[in-house]
Amino acid sequence: MKPRRTVLTLAAALAAALLPAGAAQASPAAPAAPAGGGHTVKCVYTPTPDNPPAKPVRPPRSKARAHGKVDVVLVTNFGVVAIRMDRGNAPCAVHSFVSLSRQKFYNDTRCWRLTNSARLGVLQCGDIYRAEEGGPGYRFDDELTGKETYPRGTVAMGNWGPDTNGSQFFLVHSRAEIPPAYTVLGKVTWGLPVLDRIVKGGITPGPNGPQDGEPAEPVKIHRVFIRG
Repeated sequence: MKPRRTVLTLAAALAAALLPAGAAQASPAAPAAPAGGGHTVKCVYTPTPDNPPAKPVRPPRSKARAHGKVDVVLVTNFGVVAIRMDRGNAPCAVHSFVSLSRQKFYNDTRCWRLTNSARLGVLQCGDIYRAEEGGPGYRFDDELTGKETYPRGTVAMGNWGPDTNGSQFFLVHSRAEIPPAYTVLGKVTWGLPVLDRIVKGGITPGPNGPQDGEPAEPVKIHRVFIRG
C-alpha cells in the first residue's frame, strides 16, 4: 500500500479534478455557500450531555439549505471515495455532515465496522472510539419517506433507533436489505472499487458472527474534501 503522504498527494489532485472549481480541504473557517436560489429549513440538534463530543466540535446552526448538492471526497488509506449528497432529500443530515467535516471531526478516524452477509454489506464510519462509540455530542431527527432503499453505492446515516442521528454513517458496498429507517445522504460517484478492496481484505469476526466485525485491514479516513 502506498505511503500516506503519497496517498494524500494523489487524493488532493483527484479531489481537484472531481470537485467543482474552488473546492478546498474542509476546515472550520471554510465559508458556507450562499443560501440564495432556494428555501431553507430549521433543524434541531439536541445536545446529549450523557454522550459528550468525542472531538471538540460545535452543533451546526439551525438553518439548513434544502436544495442543491454537496460533493464530498473521503481520502482513505485504501484510496479515494467521492460522494454526492442531496440537500433536498436530507437537509438536516447533510448540513450536519458538512459542519462536522469543516470542523475536521472525521479527519484521522477509523471505519470500525464491516459487514458482508447475504442481507447486509456495508462499511460503517463516523464513530471516533470504536463501533457505536464516540459521537458529536448531539443528535437529530430522521428524514424519511418510508420508501427508502439502499442499493450498492448508497450513503446513509447510521443510528441507534428512531431520531438518534449523530456522526455515524455507512456506505453500501454490495447490498442492504434493511427497513427504511436510515436517512439517505446520497451516493458514491467514484471509488466503488475502493470499497471492494476493503471487503476483499476480510473481516475480523465480532459478536454478531464472522461476517460482521472490524475490517481485518484497518480502514482510516485521513482527510475530507468538500464543496457545497
